[in-house]
Amino acid sequence: MKRVLVATAGGDCPGLNAVIRAIVKRASQERDWEVIGSIQAFNGILWEPTEIKILDEKAVAGIHFQGGTIIETTNRGGPFAWPVKNKDGSWTTVDRSEEMIRKLMYMGVDAVINIGGDGSQRISQALYEKGLNIIGVPKTIDNDLSATDTTFGFQTAVQIATDSVDKLVTTAASHNRVQILEVMGRDAGWIALNAATAGGAEICLIPEIPYDINKVLEKINSRFVRDRGFVIIVIAEGARAVGKDMSEEKNDEVGYMNAKLSGAASRLVEELKEAGCKHSMRKTVLGHIQRGGIPIAYDRVLATQFGVHAFEMVLAGRFGEMVSYRHPHITSVPFKEAITVPNYVTLDTALMNNARGVGISFGD
Repeated sequence: MKRVLVATAGGDCPGLNAVIRAIVKRASQERDWEVIGSIQAFNGILWEPTEIKILDEKAVAGIHFQGGTIIETTNRGGPFAWPVKNKDGSWTTVDRSEEMIRKLMYMGVDAVINIGGDGSQRISQALYEKGLNIIGVPKTIDNDLSATDTTFGFQTAVQIATDSVDKLVTTAASHNRVQILEVMGRDAGWIALNAATAGGAEICLIPEIPYDINKVLEKINSRFVRDRGFVIIVIAEGARAVGKDMSEEKNDEVGYMNAKLSGAASRLVEELKEAGCKHSMRKTVLGHIQRGGIPIAYDRVLATQFGVHAFEMVLAGRFGEMVSYRHPHITSVPFKEAITVPNYVTLDTALMNNARGVGISFGD
């Protein structure tokens, strides 16, 4: 019996369970393959005792419409940066990658499918260079991988954000108010751009375009006549004013490598007040609501396509590659290509031009 191990790494997003289910359903058609899942990314392999989950058809029955991941996930630590507490109470990291590969060999694992974003696929590439038979499945709610047209979970996040914009419009109009919606998007503003366009927002602030607060205020004021009017602003968590850094907060989580973003909407309110904004303002931070819940049909279909293709790549021995969607085909690209160029919103992006065409301001 051959074994393929599945891991979900990084932040969760709608559609992860659909990928897992597709891998298992496809593998079940091969008589000599067993699928197991590592709990919390590769932690399940590195922990003592090992914590894995047998992934058979019974285990994945009906999970395609569930949010989250049945094998859990984490964005802390990892095989190349395993947190270790020193005697003085401080923390350091150690490289346990070779140990993990030896353990996988001992467990009879023939191939690994790592479902994750940019950071997770960098780990995949490093493990591949060490000789591990590994395949990647792209997972990023920010849609910031350029090696694939889109990623599952992104459209669900956009739908959740758009629904929130729709709800804010009515209360903003009723109170003659400026409503600010903060959405996810550390370095890429795709969720904000799509939600602002779909929801009819007046202003969209994204990480790729530092905003001039005076131009933002000018757009706001143009919407009010004798203090009556309303404005919807969609701001990505990584957005910032010209000459300023992203809004971050102190993070004491051991092994968490990324900066913890928080407060883009709150800071925007203060900046607008300092610039002389006299209108009533309120902020709403969606946060992890965008990651949770039932994936829409589009994301379930894409996730299923990714899962089936990933296992078929295992059968074909196409290791060192990540699944990719290039319309209309599900294909694959080498890890190095997948992690080289991020997918950022550019000034000549078609949707950007369309957004400007309907009068959305980006504060530039």
